[in-house]
Parts: sequence; structure tokens; C-alpha cells
Amino acid sequence: MENPQPGRRPAGTGLILDFGSIHADMLAEVGGKAANLGELTAAGLPVPPGFCLTTEAYRRAMAPAGLEVVLSALQDIAPENVGELSELATRARILVLDAGIPADIEEAVRSAYFALGDGIPVAVRSSATAEDLPFASFAGQQDSYLNVMGIDPVLVAVRQCWASLWTDRAVSYRAANGIDHGAVALAVVIQRMVDAETAGVLFTANPVTGRRREAVIDASPGLGEAVVSGAVNPDHFVVDTLTGVILERRIGDRTVEIRPVPGGGTERIERAGTPAEADACLDDSRVRALAALGQRVEEHYGTPQDTEWAIDVQGTLWLTQARPVTTLYPQTTRKPATPRTHAFLNFSLAQGLTRPLTPMGLAGVRLIASSVARTARFAVPEPRKGPSPYYEAGQRIFFDLTAVARSTVGRAIVPRVFDVMEARSAMLLRGLFDDPRFPVTNRTPLPLIRHVAPVAARFRVPETLLRGLFRPDAAQRRAERVGSELRETLAVPRGASARERLEHVQRILGQELFATVPRILPLPALGFAMLALVRKILGEQAPPDELQTVLRGLPNNVTTEMDLALWQLAVRIREDPDAAASFAAEAAAELARQYRDGGLPGVAQSGLADFLAGYGHRAVAEIDVGMPRWSGDPTHIIGVLANYLRLDDPALAPDKQFEKGAREADEQVARLVARARSRSPLHATVVRLALDRTRRFAGMRELPKFNLVLGLAAAREQLAIVGEELAAAGRIAGADDIFFLDLDDAHAALDGADQHERVAERKEAYGLELRRRHIPRVLLSDGTEPEAVRQPGGPAGEGALRGSPASAGLVTAPARVILDPVGARLEPGEILVAPSTDPGWTPLFLTASGLVMEMGGPNSHGAVVAREYGIPAVVGVPDATARITTGQRTTVDGAAGTVSVEEPSVEEPALEEPG
Repeated sequence: MENPQPGRRPAGTGLILDFGSIHADMLAEVGGKAANLGELTAAGLPVPPGFCLTTEAYRRAMAPAGLEVVLSALQDIAPENVGELSELATRARILVLDAGIPADIEEAVRSAYFALGDGIPVAVRSSATAEDLPFASFAGQQDSYLNVMGIDPVLVAVRQCWASLWTDRAVSYRAANGIDHGAVALAVVIQRMVDAETAGVLFTANPVTGRRREAVIDASPGLGEAVVSGAVNPDHFVVDTLTGVILERRIGDRTVEIRPVPGGGTERIERAGTPAEADACLDDSRVRALAALGQRVEEHYGTPQDTEWAIDVQGTLWLTQARPVTTLYPQTTRKPATPRTHAFLNFSLAQGLTRPLTPMGLAGVRLIASSVARTARFAVPEPRKGPSPYYEAGQRIFFDLTAVARSTVGRAIVPRVFDVMEARSAMLLRGLFDDPRFPVTNRTPLPLIRHVAPVAARFRVPETLLRGLFRPDAAQRRAERVGSELRETLAVPRGASARERLEHVQRILGQELFATVPRILPLPALGFAMLALVRKILGEQAPPDELQTVLRGLPNNVTTEMDLALWQLAVRIREDPDAAASFAAEAAAELARQYRDGGLPGVAQSGLADFLAGYGHRAVAEIDVGMPRWSGDPTHIIGVLANYLRLDDPALAPDKQFEKGAREADEQVARLVARARSRSPLHATVVRLALDRTRRFAGMRELPKFNLVLGLAAAREQLAIVGEELAAAGRIAGADDIFFLDLDDAHAALDGADQHERVAERKEAYGLELRRRHIPRVLLSDGTEPEAVRQPGGPAGEGALRGSPASAGLVTAPARVILDPVGARLEPGEILVAPSTDPGWTPLFLTASGLVMEMGGPNSHGAVVAREYGIPAVVGVPDATARITTGQRTTVDGAAGTVSVEEPSVEEPALEEPG
């Protein structure tokens, strides 16, 4: 087959553009694939020549097709309704294929094809406007046709590409990513084929671990389709792009090759046997050449790229595609001052918050963090930018814990704190202590004392601890007064101007809020310390599970009190026929509207008002000042009430469960005191006092955050008033748009700056982050996610199956073995086990909790989509569909590349899903 060489074509018609005329900002005209091919061509990178049939051709051909009815119907279909989406997709494909190709478009394609060379083989590839985007790669969602020869087959392939915009998988993918079907159009790339000796995929950053300086290459003989589709276990290479060192080399079985057929089309060739390592389809020099070429591509785009490549029979290397790597978690918005590796802990996740924070929410946290740092006598030159350990990535909060990892005191204390807050983060932190990049450099507690002592002295922490130990009632009363005193400081003078209100917000966040924490936090800390003391005194007589029982049904927990108050409201609603009927008949959103209008039945209206008076400052994702409070939008809390009303078993009622837990705790306390008495009366006295302080104060751990959220709600209220003034002045579109500004932006708006464009940009970025499914707990400054790093040679566990890590994460769920996606059933939350997956499997990914594939490498289609959907995946697991049966409890560790299965019970034999 003739190798690609630049050809000539006639002057453009507006329907045809050659690659040399295409650049990156022409997405609407040529789609993502063609835009990238044009950009690569302009950069002087080795791209086979070709041309693009523009989206204008698609729109003109589809104008009379009647797609409007389908588009209208699609607007109301949820991504989970795969059956309805499929039915509408089928109708759309029929309409597209029936529309045909207008004569002038056909002539334009004919002329451009002959200009490439008469009868030469080409690839005809879809290029959609919603494709190769920064947040969704759309890998394989539209069709491509390889080794097409002759104008008539080319024209047939064009029509089929147009129709592939409406495959089930493409429609489901757009629905899942929130992309408007009506806004999407499709161009078609027609490009000279490479007579590929070897081909594959190259990621310029490691898509599994996040490491930015590792190139990952999957390669196999023949066309790259075998690698991309997951039809083959490819040769796999990982290269350090700074040094050129090949860090990993794994030879695949390469049992399948896809080769071009003379006269057009491709064939699948089955091969037997596993190649020896010496028979790798790429030698070291070509592996390094590919990695170097990938770096050129990344440097051109300024961001990591997912590329497809081919090496022809003459040994020439060609690029056939490039697109952003969409699954890498963003790096921090600023770089550390020192060049060494830094470790960032995701504070958002530690707070149970997976969603991003609004710009104003981040601005608020920066001010609070600055207040903490200044109180501890750290220098904070610009409080609105946060203290030096504060970082942001993916619109989430991170803190630099490098100093903790390098300190003996930090190593001893901080993981124990996270044992209580977020145990998985604590485990990852301890893992960093074995990393040679984080050696201990600080072995003295003096630096910690220097910063903690001023806080302890200013807020009289020792006095609080002694009062809690010897005068617990007085200590509790003092802690409870903190909230009422805070409320007094939150009041704003009547008639305050917008600028005064904004300054008041900055005072709340930058001065008042943190001061409430050290006045309360020593008491719950004392409670947990007393529990540890009991463990020390009694040793093996106080096992951890029994000590945990002491913490059941804790008093003085404001969150528990809130939940119980909501339950009591549900009980009153259940006992009132009108209120119960209303909650049974109406959706939560409608009930919320009725509440705002004062139209709920009396018991529900007054009861909800009373509840919100005490707890309405709380919210989902409540540390974000940009999130609506329950008092402003009670939909969520009404939904919880509705769920409470469905609880039929009295024994499961929250108040009964709380009382049961409290009884069990009292009984456990009595047992522990009795064990201590067997040693001596003094032991018994100390244990009784310690456990009393534990029961009194451990529940108060929620009180500092409760007060913080009270202040955030007050700040939000004032910001909303400022937003109303800015909206009235035309600086922003609506009052709530102020939460997509930060404090500097808000000041600028008060000074007259128009912020419409900034708000729109921030809303778009926020919307993209809302769709992110995988959020790292710990992130290193080189992009590595420690949780995703496979431990080489680590034990797989008895009976575990090994494969290649493809998408990090850990999930345990029932397996569903599916051999063919057509008509297959996958229940939400099940783990999909398949021989391999091509784009036709994509709709199943929406409900899968994990993925196991017999074939494919970390860069195959299934692995790419699994990473985009945030589900753990292991690929290249030999005989997985035979060794796992439907219904088995299966654990997929996407970082370690292992799959563990439990034996099915005799009573409930597992059955394979036929397809």
C-alpha cells in the first residue's frame, strides 16, 4: 500500500477544507477530530494528509430530514432511561440515512477525494462538534471506516458517519454529559491510510496514576483499531519523559491483529501463542521516539494528550489523532515555592464534600484559613488568597501536608485526627511516610509549640480543659454560650450600604468565626482523650469495639438533636390526616413551594417553620457560602421528612435507635467500670470519671462546625443583599450570581465593573466540575494520586485475579457477566464483567459500579470511558467471564489491578447473563 504523501485538491467550496486550512478554534465547522488534525498539521507534526467535509454539509443534508421531532422528545429523557434513548436514537438514524447526500455535497467529496489520489485507501472518520472536549473525549462514540477504496464506498461511509451521530452509545453519552443533542453537528474526516506495521495509543501523562511526566504506550501489530477497541491485550510501556527511562515493559498476548484487505475493508486475524519479551512489537528506540513525539504534541497544546499513532512498513511514525486526556484530576492552581515533591490533602473530601465549591465559597474558606494561620502567628501577606499551605485544585480545598509528613510530631498526631474525620485519608497519609521523597527533617516539637501555644494562651485552652475535667457542667454551659454570643456579632446595622455589608462579611469570615472553635474544641478533644486513657488503663480488657460502644447515643450532639427534631416533626405530620395526605401526594419541590406560600396544612407549616428557625442555616455542602440554606430552599429537608413518613417499622424509628444506643453505651460503661474495680477502687473511680467526660463531651465535636455554618449562613444572607443591588445596577444578571464572584470581584462590581462575562465563565467551569466523578483524597505536586498507584508485586490475595489497572478506585458489589451488550440487563450498582467493550457497550457504563474486561489495555476504549465515568476498572483479566459468575460478590481494585471474588452460596446458585 502506498504511504501517505501530501496531495493537491481543488479550491475549496465551503463544504471542504483540507487539514492545512483547519485550526483549533474551528470546532463548530469541522468538529473535534478534524480541528485537532488541522492543529497537528499546522504544528509540523507527522499527520497523514486529508480533508474534512464540514458540519455545514451535515446541516444542509439534514435540513429536510425531520429530526426536530426526535430532538424535542430527547429533551425530556433522563440519561438513565436507556430504552427510550435507544428508541429515539434508532428513529434519528433512519431519518439521517433516508436523507441521503445532496448532489453538490457529493460532487465536492468526489473532487476532493480524487485530488488525494485516484482509488487510494482512506480512513473515513466522524468528527463531531461535541468530541475531544476538555471534559469528555467521546472516545469511539461515532463511527470510523478504515481502508475505504473508491468514491462510491467513500460516499456510503460519509452517510454512515452522519448516522453514527445518533447511535445508542453516542446519544447516551451526550445525555450523561449534559450535552444538548440539538447543538451537535458532525463533520467527516477523509484521510489517507497508513500501511501500519504497528499502531496503538499514547498518553502523554499516566491516566491511571495521574503522573504528568510518564508517557503510557499501548502497541500491537497491525491497525490501531485492535488496541483502541480493546480487542487485544497490547504490549504496554511506561516511559519517564524527563529521563527517557522505560519504567515498565509488559508484553501482551496479541492474539488478534486487524489488517487492511486488498480492495478495501479490514480483516481480523487470530493468532495463537504468547510472544516472548524479546518479540515486543516496539524496540526501545521506538518507544522513546514515541514518548518524545508525545511530548511535542503536549507542548503544542499545553496540556496532556491522548494520541493515536501508527508506524508504517518503512518505519515512519505518523500521528492519526490527538485529544485532551479528560480524566486527569487538575493540578493545583498555584505551584509550591519549593521545587521538591509536595503532598496535598483534599480537605473538601475530609469534610464529606465531593462537589466543587462556588468561587465565593472558596473565597470564604480562604479568609477563614487565613484567620487560623494568623492566630497561630504564621505570616499571611494576602488573607484573601489564603495562607501558604492552602491550595485549590478542581475547585476543591487542599492543604499542603508536606511539613506534616516530614515531622515526627506531625506523623504522630495528624493521621490520628483523620482516623476520626476520614479514615481512608489517614491511611494514605501514613503511606506517604514510607515514600523516600518525604524524609523526616524535623524531629523536635518546638515549631509546633511555637504556633499552637499562642492559640492556646489567647483562648485559654488549658483552663477549658481543667474546667471540663473538674467542673463539667460549667464547661458545658460556657460552650453553649459561644453560639449565642456569635449571633450577636453577626448582626448588621439597619440601613447598612452594600459596601458595608461586604466589609461585614469579610469581618465574619476573617475574624469572628475561627475564634469560636478553640473555645469549644478542647472539650470534645478531652472526651476522646479520656476514652484513650481508659484504653491505656484497662489494656486488653477494653477492646476497640467495646470502646466504640461507649460512643453510641451520645448526648449534646447538635446534629443528632437536629435529626431527632426532624423525626418528631415527621411523627406529628403522620398523626395529622391532612398533613400526612399532603406529603404522600405531592413531590418535595411542590411541598416546598406551598411552604413558601404558607399553604401547607397547619401542623406541617408551623412545625417546619419551627425546625427551620433552629436549623435553617444548615445546608447540603454547607461549608460553601454559595450553597442555598434550608431556610431559603427547604426542598431537601422536606424530602427527608417524606422518607421518614415511609418508615413503617417502629423499632427502626430514629428516636428508638438513639435510645437503644444510649442504653447499650450505659451498659458498656458499667462493664468497663466493673473491670476497673477488679483492679482497685481508684481504677474504678478514674475510669468512671473518664467515661463520664467522654459521654458528656465527645458529642460536642459537631458544635464548632454548627457555629461555623451559622456564620456562613449570615455571610450568605448579606452577600445575597449585595447581589440584589449589583443585579439592579446591571453589573450581574441575578442576585445569586454574586456567588460566582469572589470578594475582589464583588468589590470591583461595586466600583462599577461589569461582571456578566466572568460569572458566565465561572458557571461553566463549575458545571464541568460538578460532573467530575473521581476525586482524589491525596494529590502530589507531580499529579500523582497515591491511592491510584499500584503496588508492584503486592499480594493479590487468595483467589484474586490479576489484570492491568485501568481506572483507580475500590468497589465491592455483585457481578454481572455479559457477553453481548445487545438486550443485556445490568442492574444499578452491579460490576460489569465482559470479554471486551467497544463503544456499543457505553450505555451499560451509566449504571455499572465497576468494570472487569478479559481483553484490552489501560488505554483501550473501555478503560478510557471507565475513567470518565469514575468507576473502578481492571482490564486484561484472563478468562474473567468464565471465572466470575453473575451474582458473585466481587471486589475490583482499579489501582492494584486485582479482582477478588467470593464463592456463590449453595442456596442461591449464580447464573451467567447470556447477553
